[in-house]
Amino acid sequence: MGYMPVVFRERGYRFFFYSNEGTPREPAHIHVRRDLLEAKFWIAPRVELAYNDGYDARTLRELIELIEINRDLIERAWNEFFD
Repeated sequence: MGYMPVVFRERGYRFFFYSNEGTPREPAHIHVRRDLLEAKFWIAPRVELAYNDGYDARTLRELIELIEINRDLIERAWNEFFD
């Protein structure tokens, strides 16, 4: 599974990516985990759900909002880690 750098935590959610994000590496995105639930979101050109394992629609909307607010932070962390 690889190392999982955490970009930030908020409201009990952990926003992170995996250190081994595919070969070739997938475009920038963020995973969100809380308890046993996880979702993955593309962050460009707009924040968009890639997959969902257990979150309800209301929570997904909340997560999209948090990602949009922190998008610059996420992109910067991704670029610093992988470049």
